[in-house]
Amino acid sequence: MTLVFVHGSGGHAGVWRYQIEHFGDSVALTLPGRPDGDLCESIEAAAAWTWNEITDRGIEQPVIVGHSLGGAIALQLAVDHPGELAGVVLIGSGARLRVHPAMLEALEGFVAGDEGFDAMFENTYDLVDPDLAKDLTDARRRMGAKPFLSDLMACDRFDIIDRLGEIETPALAIVGTDDVMTPPKYSEFLRERMPNARVEIVEGGSHLVFCEFPDQVNSAIESFL
Repeated sequence: MTLVFVHGSGGHAGVWRYQIEHFGDSVALTLPGRPDGDLCESIEAAAAWTWNEITDRGIEQPVIVGHSLGGAIALQLAVDHPGELAGVVLIGSGARLRVHPAMLEALEGFVAGDEGFDAMFENTYDLVDPDLAKDLTDARRRMGAKPFLSDLMACDRFDIIDRLGEIETPALAIVGTDDVMTPPKYSEFLRERMPNARVEIVEGGSHLVFCEFPDQVNSAIESFL
């Protein structure tokens, strides 16, 4: 089985540093539009792009590990390609990912040239190793607000609740107790609705739990595999 890591909104492959170092022969993808290619404006489009990347690389029966937006992509792939995934790991994600209108409005302003984009991420990396936090900050500044806005708009339209019962793919939902973006109840809902899902809750973890507590998250993934 090959692990395929898919980042969250406004992210890139580099967010998976600790996972790529730990899991040999795994793959971390960067969705298009950061800056090369056109942004995927829906979860369905992002899932189609991801599947093309997987098949082009000759990967069969992958385990899709997705964070937030990436988890939505993993769920969409499980619906679109039943039987073709070995498993899905959903980190800080859910079956419906509504975004507060004020956040979308603020990002629209940043794309138009308003100042304050950095301030939106104040305290985001408090529990992340400073070296990785700096790299993530630098990458976000290079990409700017446009990919983040596009990704969150795709998340806001995503709703796969009515199809969760169809997903028989083995699934692990990992979430931090302090995740305010996708709180633990999102993961518990997945466990209730999906036939083969289980949950791992990481004490003290936020929305970036896989960066903050990599050993615990990696161990949970290993146990799932």
